[in-house]
Amino acid sequence: MNHTATPSRLSFIAALLLGLGACASEPEAAAPPLQGATIGGEFELTDSSGETVRWGDFDGQYRIVYFGYAYCPDICPTDVQRMTQGLNQFAQEHPERAAQIQPIFITIDPERDTPEVVGEFTNAFSEDLIGLTGTPEQIKAAADTFRVYYSKGEESESGAYLMDHSNITYLFGPQGEPIATLPTDEGADAVAAQLDTWVS
Repeated sequence: MNHTATPSRLSFIAALLLGLGACASEPEAAAPPLQGATIGGEFELTDSSGETVRWGDFDGQYRIVYFGYAYCPDICPTDVQRMTQGLNQFAQEHPERAAQIQPIFITIDPERDTPEVVGEFTNAFSEDLIGLTGTPEQIKAAADTFRVYYSKGEESESGAYLMDHSNITYLFGPQGEPIATLPTDEGADAVAAQLDTWVS
């Protein structure tokens, strides 16, 4: 028996095919690169005003976390500058989304980086950047939790020294979950683009 398609039936078939085509062409959202990684978690440190700060204090906010030190002659200030510039660029285009982000700098040199020193360092880049320090034990615990390596170099006769450390800029989600690393080595534009990808 020959079935003739009526105009209404043809319209239904066409709509169905269009819908299937749209579903097929819509890309799946990529999983965050650090999804499921055991990076980050609770710490108890001290901010530039001497107040105790805990990881849980930032619940509900995205967090950018960088470990470095104020007396670093090159890589730390470069990374932090690109990090804050990238965040500022992102904020210009997406102010509401950027308002959900808290940038955090954690020293790996508590011997010299007092709350005052950390505050001076972070304020040189952004008033929104929180600087944290603590006892050597607290810093080690935080660095271990965030999978950050650091080591004190040899002291000169004057007592000066450098710190060897990993320079990774992490992005965490509102529940403290690791999302991605930010490409500070590629510049502020790359940082802003990565924030646009993952901050909703």
